[in-house]
Amino acid sequence: MFGIYLKRELGRRKKAALVIALGLALGIALVITVNSVSAGMTQAQDKVLKSLYGLGTDMTVTKARTAPTSGSSGGPNFKFDAKSSSSSTQSSDRVQTQGGQALKSSLVTKVAGQKGVESAVGALSLNVTKVDGSFTQGKAKTSTSSSGSSNNSGQGQPGAGSSSSGGAPQVQGGGANFDVNSYSVVGVDVAHQGLGPLSTMKVTSGKTFTTAQTSAKVALVSKSYAKEKKYKVGSTFKISGTKFTVIGIATPDSSESDTDVFVPLKVAQTLGDAKNQVTTIYVKATDSKQISTVKKEITANISGTTVTTSADLASTVSGSLSTASSLATSVGKWLSIAVLAAAFLVAALLTSSAVSRRVREFGTLKALGWPSRNVTRQVVGESIVNGLIGGALGIALGVGAAYAVTAISPKLTAQLGSTGGGAGGGPGGGGPGQQASQNTLEIALSAPVSLTTIALAVGLAVAGGLIAGAMGGWRASRMRPADALRSVS
Repeated sequence: MFGIYLKRELGRRKKAALVIALGLALGIALVITVNSVSAGMTQAQDKVLKSLYGLGTDMTVTKARTAPTSGSSGGPNFKFDAKSSSSSTQSSDRVQTQGGQALKSSLVTKVAGQKGVESAVGALSLNVTKVDGSFTQGKAKTSTSSSGSSNNSGQGQPGAGSSSSGGAPQVQGGGANFDVNSYSVVGVDVAHQGLGPLSTMKVTSGKTFTTAQTSAKVALVSKSYAKEKKYKVGSTFKISGTKFTVIGIATPDSSESDTDVFVPLKVAQTLGDAKNQVTTIYVKATDSKQISTVKKEITANISGTTVTTSADLASTVSGSLSTASSLATSVGKWLSIAVLAAAFLVAALLTSSAVSRRVREFGTLKALGWPSRNVTRQVVGESIVNGLIGGALGIALGVGAAYAVTAISPKLTAQLGSTGGGAGGGPGGGGPGQQASQNTLEIALSAPVSLTTIALAVGLAVAGGLIAGAMGGWRASRMRPADALRSVS
C-alpha cells in the first residue's frame, strides 16, 4: 500500500519532484567536482615532490649551509690551463660537489640508527662543467704612420713601416671560441637502489646497476639527456678523462628528472675528489605518521645537518598549481558547502510548501483512520526518493565534470623554491648547490573520482531527502481532519 501510494503521488507531482531533485543534484555535483579537483591537486603536488624525492623517501639530510671562509667569495670559479698551440682543440672538465657542501659517509649509518628510522642511503650530487674549444693567438703589428702626411713621405723609401715612424704596436686578430656544457651527475649506492635518486626512475632500455658494479665505469643516463646527446645503450663518453659506458636509459615515473647521469657512488666520489663523502642522505621512517618526530630526533642528535621533509618542500611550491590548490581547498570547498546547504534548504521549503497544498489529502487520510506517523512516513518516503533521484543526477553531472577536467588536462606550473637551509636533494639533485635556484615543472591536472566521493554523494542525497522529509513530515503530522473539511468549498 505504501509503495503504490508513493509511486502514484510522485507521478502526480513530477514537476515539483524534478525541481527538488535538480536542486540537490547541482549541490551534489559541485561537491563531487570540487573533491575530485582537490584530489587531482594533491596528486599533482605529489608528482612535484616526487621529482625531488624518491618514492618511499620521507625526508633527506644535508649539510647545513655555512658562510664563505675569509678571503673566499663563495661563488663558482673555473681554472683553465690554455695550451700554447693555437691549432689544437682544448678541453677541460670542472667537477665539483653541488654547492661544495658534503657530509661524511659514516653519517649514513648514524642516521640509520636513529629512533624511528627504517633505512637510510647516501648519494653524491656533482656538477660537471665541460669546456671545449680553442684559443687563437693574435699578431702584433706596428703602425707605419700616425698621419696622412707620413704615409706619403714613407712611400718607396727604405725603412718604411719601422717603429721609428712613431707608430705604436697593436695586436690584431686572435680570441677564443669555446662551447660550455654543464650537466649533473649523481652517485648512487648500487646496493640500495630502492631508496634515493633511482627510486623514481624506470630503466626503459638496457639494465640498471648490479651490486657488483660498485667501482665499475658504467652509467645510466636520463631519457632526455640521452636524446640530447644521442646516447644509446653501449655508447661511451668521458668525464674528466674517465671513460664510461652507458648500460641503460632511465625514464622518470613522473614529471622530468633534473639528473642527467647516474654512476656508482664510489666512482662519483673519485670524480668529485670527495672520498667517503655524500651530499644527501635519503631517509625512510618506520611510521609515516611520525615523520616530524623522526626529524626532531635526527636534528637533535646529528649536528651540522639540515633535515627536510616533504611537508617542508610543499611549503615552497608556488606558481599556478599552488594558487589553484589554495582556491580548491578554501574557496571551492566553502562554495560547495554553501551551495549544498542552499539546495537542502530549497528542498525542505519546497517539500513544506507541497505539504501545505495537500491539506485536503492528508486531512482526509487522517479522517479515514491514518495515524500521524503514517502521514509523516509518506512525506519522508517521497522526499528520500526525490533525494536519491537528485543524487543520481548529481553523481552523473559531477562525474561528467570531473571527466571533462581530466580530458582537457589543463597545464599548471609549479616552481620549487629554496627551503632556506640545505634542502634535501632528490633525483634531480636538489641539494645544497641548488638553494638559490628554482625548478619549474609543468603538471597536467586531472580530477579522479574515488569511491569515497561517490559514497559521500549518496550520503548527501539521503541526508537531503531526510532533511526535506523531516520538515514536510513535521508539518503534515500537525494537520487535523477538520483542516480538510474547512478546505472543501
